[in-house]
Amino acid sequence: MKKFITICLTITSVFFTSCFQLVNADDKKPIKFAFITSTLNNSFFTAISDTFSEIAKQNGDQYILIDPQYDQAKQISMMEDVINQNVDIIYLIAVDSEGIRQGLLAAKQKQIPVVVIDNPISDDDLIVSTVASDNFLAGKINGEQMAKDFPNGAKIAVIDCPFNRASVLRSDGFYAGLGENKSKFNVVSQQNGKCALEVTMPIAEDIIQAHPDLQAFFAVNDPSALGVVVALKASNKLKNIKIYTVDGSPDGKKAFSDGDLTLTVAQAPIQLAKETYKVGKKVLAGEHVSKEILVPTFPITKEMIEKNGVKVWQ
Repeated sequence: MKKFITICLTITSVFFTSCFQLVNADDKKPIKFAFITSTLNNSFFTAISDTFSEIAKQNGDQYILIDPQYDQAKQISMMEDVINQNVDIIYLIAVDSEGIRQGLLAAKQKQIPVVVIDNPISDDDLIVSTVASDNFLAGKINGEQMAKDFPNGAKIAVIDCPFNRASVLRSDGFYAGLGENKSKFNVVSQQNGKCALEVTMPIAEDIIQAHPDLQAFFAVNDPSALGVVVALKASNKLKNIKIYTVDGSPDGKKAFSDGDLTLTVAQAPIQLAKETYKVGKKVLAGEHVSKEILVPTFPITKEMIEKNGVKVWQ
């Protein structure tokens, strides 16, 4: 365990200290690339976009940013528009892991490679690679911590996001992390918070009312967890119920530092963007790339916050 913590702290230190040391690709030939995100209404995605923008400036690339605002039909339409602009490569975060096939087929027809970021998709035969956080591990760390905090089990609620493959992996990891104590945990409610604070808040309020003896929540991302925080504060139950989640966002780290969140396991969107760009350059150079590349996830600690603060992503 000590070895694992040491590795995580080392990785985290590298991520924090290199946040703004951006990629210098070996091949300096400028490219035209598009980042098609699912939404910019989340600082995780804006951190990726901002990193791509800085990389593009550094390398003289032409960068196109597309935001469909969590609308799958709109994302496909916008993706088709980008394809017609003859970009060299597309970096994609799908709104719906199952519903992006039409856009991928359009890219394949024009022989434009697609690298998926963060949210794995079903039609991975239509893409060259997926660069993602180790989402299963992130959920597993949460489950393991909850099992330690409640060795005799507890009544819990889960806020998931079933249309998002990354969130499904976190949920699967969470249940795996409960381990041999899984049967001791009574999941009184599992509902779709759509990865959003404003959606999760009323759901959490209803769960709290229906289950006054609830002991803990697991939420698949910081925005959902913060929706739970708002609901618990409104009912004066925040001190009585633990909240476990994934992201390590600036808002999540602040909530953890304030004691509102029990645990947030960090993703590293800046590192994701840099890794994705490197993969794209290799693809365009005709080099082999792995079908899946996982960027480590790790628990945020008080020591990390004391050293690096809460204002930026890793």
